[in-house]
Amino acid sequence: MKIISQVLILALSLLLLNTIATANELTPLAVAEKLQQTYNQTTTLSADFKQLSSMRMQRRQRHGSGTLIISKPARIRWNYLQPDQQVLISNGDTVKMYFAKNHQMMVMPSNRYLNSDVTYAFFVGNGDLRRDFDILPPTAAPFLADDQYCLKLIPKKTHPQLNYLHLWINRNTWTVRRIQLVDQLDSITDLFFTNIIINKPVADDTFLFNPPPDTEIIEQ
Repeated sequence: MKIISQVLILALSLLLLNTIATANELTPLAVAEKLQQTYNQTTTLSADFKQLSSMRMQRRQRHGSGTLIISKPARIRWNYLQPDQQVLISNGDTVKMYFAKNHQMMVMPSNRYLNSDVTYAFFVGNGDLRRDFDILPPTAAPFLADDQYCLKLIPKKTHPQLNYLHLWINRNTWTVRRIQLVDQLDSITDLFFTNIIINKPVADDTFLFNPPPDTEIIEQ
């Protein structure tokens, strides 16, 4: 199973939710409203990430790590460094998914990949948490540090790759530090973010990618 999947677009779009405001104890709905307000003001983001994936009825976990860069409204670059080199990149017109191990790169229009349903709407800047998700307290009290909020988000419309997600937000910096995605088969993907930098200019050539000459190009 490819590490890069469409559900990661949801992960990176939610990571954009960031603010400098301070707050007392807030309800889940109030937290979501603050996230939405700041998401609309965020233009660029870069971070390091670690990924932990597990499938139901299997003890083995899969680990991944790398970097990501986002420039709204439609430019993104996920660089997987471990366990295998993979790149997901959008320049606003096309999405490219490069898999070094397989010597393959898939290419498709950005609007088809990033704007096809409610999760991608966040990435292109049209998403609305209250409109698109039921916003609840966390399920079964997942680990929560004293300096964090945690939300549970359930898509209001059935999503083929997402059952629900948990979102951890730092109370002091209002950056999203962790996202846990649970799919329809109860497989879990955890993404942990560090070294987050907000609203720093990003060079245009960051979102250009040319694979090695022996790469098979698959147009979709």
